[in-house]
Amino acid sequence: MIENMLWACAFVLACILFYRFAIPALKRFDAENVQRIAVQETETADPQAHFRHALDVANEQVEAVQEIGSGITKQYLFETEIYLTQEDAEEARAERVGVIARRFYQELPAALAGARTRGKMSARERASQKWRGRNNGETMH
Repeated sequence: MIENMLWACAFVLACILFYRFAIPALKRFDAENVQRIAVQETETADPQAHFRHALDVANEQVEAVQEIGSGITKQYLFETEIYLTQEDAEEARAERVGVIARRFYQELPAALAGARTRGKMSARERASQKWRGRNNGETMH
C-alpha cells in the first residue's frame, strides 16, 4: 500500500519537474525555430542577406575580446595581443571578421567551379562510381 503511494508521489514529482523545466525549454526552442524561419523568409527577398550571413558566420569563428584586470587598470586581449582600450580591441576583432568574410568570397568562385565539374552527384555516389571503375563494374559483395 505504501509502495503505491510512493510511486504515485514520484510520478507527480516527475510531472511537476517536467512542467517546470522541460515545457519552458521546449517553448524557447519552438520560439527560436519560428524566429529562424521568419528570418529565412524575409532574407529571400533581401539582396544583402548573403553578405550579412557571411559576416555572421565569420563573427562566430572569431574569438571574443577578453577583459583582463591588471592592478587597477583594465586591458583587453584579442588573439594574443593586448590592447589598452576596448575600442582598439573591438576594431582589431572587426578587421579579423572582415578578413574571414572576404576570404570566403575569394574562395567562392573556385568552390562553385568545382561543383560544376563534379556534377550533381553526392560524394558517396562519386566514391562508388570510382570504386566500380577500378573493379570493372563489380562491387565488393
